[in-house]
Amino acid sequence: MITQTQRNSGFALSGLLIGAGFFAEHHAEAWKRIDGVGILAVADPTPGKAAAFAARHGIPRSYECTEDMLQREPAAFVDITTRPDTHLPLTRLAAAMGLNVICQKPMAPTLHECITMCEVCEAADVRLLIHENWRWQPWYREAKRLIEDGTIGAIHHLSFDWRTGDGNGPEPYAEQPYFRDMPRFIIFESLVHILDTLRFLAGELEITGCMTRRVNPLIAGEDWAEIKVRFASGSTGFIHGDRQTGPVPSPVAMGSMEIEGEQGTLRITPDGSVSINGRHLDFTPSTTGYKGDSVFATQKHLIDCLRNRQEAESEGRAYLRTVRLVENAYSFTQPALSSA
Repeated sequence: MITQTQRNSGFALSGLLIGAGFFAEHHAEAWKRIDGVGILAVADPTPGKAAAFAARHGIPRSYECTEDMLQREPAAFVDITTRPDTHLPLTRLAAAMGLNVICQKPMAPTLHECITMCEVCEAADVRLLIHENWRWQPWYREAKRLIEDGTIGAIHHLSFDWRTGDGNGPEPYAEQPYFRDMPRFIIFESLVHILDTLRFLAGELEITGCMTRRVNPLIAGEDWAEIKVRFASGSTGFIHGDRQTGPVPSPVAMGSMEIEGEQGTLRITPDGSVSINGRHLDFTPSTTGYKGDSVFATQKHLIDCLRNRQEAESEGRAYLRTVRLVENAYSFTQPALSSA
């Protein structure tokens, strides 16, 4: 499909960016550093937003109508960086044009929509790749290397403590204010990252318990959660997440992780440093880009998989396992109750 849709773009692999909001800035910055890839155009329905975005990032053209862009621009893929409720209709549009789809997480608001996204792309014979960048943060790649090397032995327990402070006050989540209106928030939007990273580090898992509550009464969904998990290996895990008790601005790793093995305990601190049994390792993560340059690493991986027709770590169908974990976590809880 790449060779059919490339036509005369001038790039080895060309793409179209859908959405010109907060996180699209990170995508656009990273695309500029991937050899042989060029973003031909960006679309956003807010008047003037795509044009200003294109000017900032040196993107040749901008549109306020996504359908117009897809019809006029020769490309191999689209990169969807919009809100989750738009992901299915935008995926339909792109697939109908024969374009491979890279889509930001959360994949879609419901499991049914996520499955439909997979089916739409499969029917059109195009790829659906989910932009899940957390597992590409360098401290987790280093942790995975150490686990596979047997440095800490078999894993007994894995825990993550998410602590950020951007959810406090009368105007929480200033950078992404639409968070305030999400009916499901901290698990759906934030802890989905951690569930996927746990899968990456220690294998498939199931949810064994979950509690949620809403601390800031000005938002619609839950902003505090605790999740218990059990891995297929028999080891256990625990996730705490809240967006009130941590620092502002948030630390690069958004919290801390501890992996207890039979031969030692590996810790990742909020600044991204790694230690084993209290001994800090000679590990210096990149300070370029977003969170250890994880957006660049994610996009480079996805593009390499498109070019080489290899399976990506976050193919749409495979990522449904992470989506189902989110759904299962919510199945343990009632709608978020305010603690106020």
